[in-house]
Amino acid sequence: MICRLCPRNCAALRTETQGAGLCRMPEGPVVARAALHMWEEPPISGSRGSGTIFFSGCSLGCVFCQNEKISHRDFGRPIPLERLADICRELIAQGAHNLNFVNPTHYAHVIARLLAEHPMPVPTVWNSGGYDRVETLRGLEGKIQIYLPDLKYLDPAVSAKYSAAADYPQAARAAIEEMVRQTGPCRYDENGLLVRGTVIRHLILPGQVNGAKAVMDYVAGTFPPHTVLFSLMSQYTPWGDLCQTPELDRRLRRGEMTAAADYMRNLGLDGFCQERTSAKEEYTPPFDLTGV
Repeated sequence: MICRLCPRNCAALRTETQGAGLCRMPEGPVVARAALHMWEEPPISGSRGSGTIFFSGCSLGCVFCQNEKISHRDFGRPIPLERLADICRELIAQGAHNLNFVNPTHYAHVIARLLAEHPMPVPTVWNSGGYDRVETLRGLEGKIQIYLPDLKYLDPAVSAKYSAAADYPQAARAAIEEMVRQTGPCRYDENGLLVRGTVIRHLILPGQVNGAKAVMDYVAGTFPPHTVLFSLMSQYTPWGDLCQTPELDRRLRRGEMTAAADYMRNLGLDGFCQERTSAKEEYTPPFDLTGV
C-alpha cells in the first residue's frame, strides 16, 4: 500500500512484510500486548476492564513516551487479520467491556477491515495520540463507537520540540472535531459504562501548565456543555533519553497539578482529574506479547 493514513502523508510503500514511513511498520498489524486493562477512565474500564490491544510503531516522535518500547523501538509480533479477530474474541470472552485499539493510527485500514468482516458485540475504542487525518477517520465512521484521543499541545513550537510534529495542533483539533461529529454527545448504558462518545485526554507536562490551560480553553470553547468528557492526566513520569529536553526530566510538582485541576473545575468541564499517585512506572503495562 502507498500510505497516506496519518497527517505525515508520507506516501511510503508499506508491504505485508516490509516496514516503511515514519511509523516504520508493514502493512499488516504488529501487536505487542493484548489484555484486560483497568487503568482507563472509569466509564471505559468499568469493573472488568477494557480489552486493550497495543499496536507497535508510531508516526509521532514524543520524546517522553512511556510506551517507547513499542512506539520507538518497534517491539511486537506481526500477526494476520484472522489472529487479530481471534484476539478480540478472546478479550470479550475474558469479560472486556469494550475493545480498545491503542496507537491505531497507522493501522486504520486494518481496523476498518477487521470490523467490517468481524462485527463485534461490544463497543470499540480508538485510543490515539490525536494525530489523525480527518479523511482516514471518515473511513471508520459507524465502526468506532468511542474515540479516546490525546490533545497534547496547541503550540506548534512545543509540539515540534517534543513530538517532532509542528502541525500537531492543527491536525489534532481537526481530528477531534471529526470524532465528536461522528459520535455525538456521550451516551452510557444502565451501568454507567460509556457506549458512545469522545473522551479527550491531556497529559500535563512539567512546566507546561499554561499549555494545559490553553487545551482546556479550546475544549470548553469548542464543544457545548456535556458533549465530550475531558481527562486531565498527571501520570507523567520521566522516561527515555531526555538529555535534549532536560526540563522534562522530573515529575510534576503538586502545585502544577493543583493549578490545572482548579482551572478545569472553574471551566466546568465534565470529566476526570487523575491523582498524582498515578505517576509511577508500574502503571505502564509490560510489553511482552501477552495475549498475542
